[in-house]
Order: sequence, then C-alpha cells, then structure tokens
Amino acid sequence: MKTALSIAGSDSSGGAGIQADIKTMSAHGIFAMTAITALTAQNTTGVTDILNSTPEFLSAQLDAVFTDIFPDAVKIGMVSSAELIGVIAQKLRQYKACHIVVDPVMVATSGSRLLQENAVQTLKSQLLPLAELVTPNIPEAEILADMPIRTPADMEIAAKVISGQYNCAVLCKGGHDLNDANDLLWKDGVGHWFSGQRIDNPNTHGTGCTLSSAIASNLAKGMELEEAVLHAKEYISGALAAMLDLGRGSGPMNHLFDLKSEYINVAE
Repeated sequence: MKTALSIAGSDSSGGAGIQADIKTMSAHGIFAMTAITALTAQNTTGVTDILNSTPEFLSAQLDAVFTDIFPDAVKIGMVSSAELIGVIAQKLRQYKACHIVVDPVMVATSGSRLLQENAVQTLKSQLLPLAELVTPNIPEAEILADMPIRTPADMEIAAKVISGQYNCAVLCKGGHDLNDANDLLWKDGVGHWFSGQRIDNPNTHGTGCTLSSAIASNLAKGMELEEAVLHAKEYISGALAAMLDLGRGSGPMNHLFDLKSEYINVAE
C-alpha cells in the first residue's frame, strides 16, 4: 500500500484540514499519516479558536513518521506560524521527502485568517522552494505573486511568476467568481488549463484541502503531475455532486461518495 503524510491543522467539524486529508487519502486507497500543526475549534460557520503545536512537538511527530513509515508523498496545509514552517522545511530537507504538495492556506472558506502575517515570508523563502506543486486559490496567488488577479490572463501571469520564483509547478485554482471552475497548471514554463463544471453546491468547506490531498495521493501512486491533477479534479466534482448538506454554514463535501462497503449499507 502506498502512503502519504498530511502536515496540517485539525478541523473539529471534520470537513477540512487533517480530517479531510485522511478521508481523501483513504478514498484513494492510500494509507494516511499525519503531523498536526494546530488544533482548531471550528465548524461550518467559522473558526473560533486555534491552539498551535509547539515547534518541538511538531518536530517529534515528523521524526516519528519519517523514521518508521516513509511517505510516498507529503501534503502540507495550514501552518500558521513562521517557527512551525521552519521546522517543517528543515525536516523535509533532512529526510529528503518526495512529491511535496503545498496548499498555502492563508484564509479559511469562512473568511477567518489562518496564517500569521510574519509567516508569509517564511512560507515563501523556506517551504515553497521544496515543493513539487503549490496549489493557491485566487486570493493566495495574489499574495504570492504580489499582483491583482482579475482575468484568466492574470492567472497565467501570476502562475508563471510563482513558478519562476520558487522553481515549482503551480496549480492556480479558479473559482472566487473568476473563470468558473477552471484551474491552471503551470509547469516547466508551460500552462495547461483544466476545465471544470461549476456545481451549484454552496457547501464547499475543505475543497482546497481535499484537492491537494487528492493530488498528493495520485502522485504517491506514481501518476505524472498532469494526470494526478486531472483525477483529483474529477474526485472533487464527485464529492461536490453528492450534495451532502450538513451544518448551518458552508458545509463539507462527501469525501466517501464512491465508497462501497457492507459496513456502510446498514439500516437507518
């Protein structure tokens, strides 16, 4: 069985973060491992509190994983402080981690800020250069490229800038009222658009976490990056189309929409 490591925050409501990553990796037949950067008190309406791991404890978690079950891919999500980002970068270099996918989580779907201001520069200087792929949404790409993004052409410019600065592939995600559900993959100086159909589902909590985890899972299986992105987008579409409706805010997707098991089909 292939393995993957999620380095991210815990979402107490189960729709994003570590919980979404475990569900997504499991749905892809990948054995999921975790290193928790923070505990969050959150639900579909917002984040009410955050308790960060200490750098020492995060380091211990990473050592425990890498020295026993070496991951075939690594997904990095919410990391709110410069100190924690530094620990992750040091451990990834130490253990020569492969297939690193960074989802530069800065703001939650609910609008709550998840990345401290002073951590942005550390993210740029230490973590992004280690990535095989970075997956920013439009607001995150604007920060990383230091430019406004208003059109698909702007997406191409921003992706090119980010890729050139950090020597990695970039998946600039559409949405946010721009370019429907079309995403742009910029790799080795070439852009490739992935068309998507916007699904009329207001419950999108955890979509960024889920997409990056699905890509990391596919890379762990040995897929080329373009194929990994394509299959990940198809998975997201299926999870959204299942139209799960939980909570009073922007609810979660059904990560296990395609799971068939005798243990699921029980009487209600």
